[in-house]
Amino acid sequence: MLKRLIGFCAVVLSAASSAAAAEPAPAGFVTKAAQAYMIEASTGTVLLAKNEDQAFSPASLAKLMTMDIVFASLKGGEITLDTDYPVSEYAWRTGGAPSRSATMFAALKSRVRVEDLVKGVAIQGANDGCIILAEGMSGTEENFASAMTRRAQTLGMTKSIFGNSTGLPDGKSKTTARDMVTLAADLQQTYPAYYPYFAQADFEWNKIFQRNRNPLLGLGLGADGLATGFAEGEGFSIVASVERDGKRLFLALGGIASDKERTDEAKRILEWGLTSFETRQIFAEKEVVGSASVYGGQSGHVDLVARTPVSVYIPVSNPDRLAARIIYRWPLTAPVAADAEAGTLVISAGGRVLREVPLYTVQNIAVGSLTSRAVDALVELGESMFFSWLWDKAEPT
Repeated sequence: MLKRLIGFCAVVLSAASSAAAAEPAPAGFVTKAAQAYMIEASTGTVLLAKNEDQAFSPASLAKLMTMDIVFASLKGGEITLDTDYPVSEYAWRTGGAPSRSATMFAALKSRVRVEDLVKGVAIQGANDGCIILAEGMSGTEENFASAMTRRAQTLGMTKSIFGNSTGLPDGKSKTTARDMVTLAADLQQTYPAYYPYFAQADFEWNKIFQRNRNPLLGLGLGADGLATGFAEGEGFSIVASVERDGKRLFLALGGIASDKERTDEAKRILEWGLTSFETRQIFAEKEVVGSASVYGGQSGHVDLVARTPVSVYIPVSNPDRLAARIIYRWPLTAPVAADAEAGTLVISAGGRVLREVPLYTVQNIAVGSLTSRAVDALVELGESMFFSWLWDKAEPT
């Protein structure tokens, strides 16, 4: 029973910081998208959340995971921008000129440099470029798709599965708006040397000139990536990132009715996110946030801090009150080492979680005397019986 009990510690916020908070998707803000998720990058504050964990077909958004795999291999030195791969008949027929899909028109049986393939995928959404990379790096597209799914799990994209490198219909690929935002943030933050390919305005290959397929570039938003998609029966989707006036937002939308509506809706949401909020610091770096109970120690409590300043992105007008609590597995058992992860600070507003921040212990708490441990044992027994009774009363009959 004790293993199921969680410790809670309310955190009292100062008047200056508790006066305002950002509630995701406030009542006055409605999106036409079936799935939506947007965060502010520096704080991780959730600004918009609607069916963010509802699965949908990634379509061409899957190409972002293809790029993540390629960028990781470039960064790790497994391949270089000058590495070249052959254009197989499968790549040419499935994603090249005969496919009448998004393509960079790579010539059959030619060889193409990785940098050109990356440009083809990031700028044009080239299906042939994806398959050439997949076959060149993993032998088969199936092997590469398995690597994509494993990479997604590593990033915390727990609801995403990729069946191919392109997002072409396969009956099993799926993702979520939350997972796509996680992927977009990884691409922008982990691969600064390669992320700018997403913002390149145009690209020419095989004597064919094509412009970037991202409709948000050039609209004055500060957009610098990432991709669009369309799945039959599920509508249009987009993953976008903007950076303006020191603010960066990541947005994913799915289930939109038309191409035009996708552009208009993404622009409207991003402008709202950029202009309606400001950053507010709640706790300074290593400022004590609260404490956790310790069983059997020389002290009955240990202080908890965050390793970095804790800030949220809050609305400029119509503020809502912030709520915060510390969650940890109750009780901590001595000895407790300093600087050990011991809990999570959960910040919410309007019933919606805005941020979750890991908390770490400040002090070393050594094992207490026999007398203090005996007292703690009696206290723990009483509290565990009380919590057990509450838990059992809450169980459905």
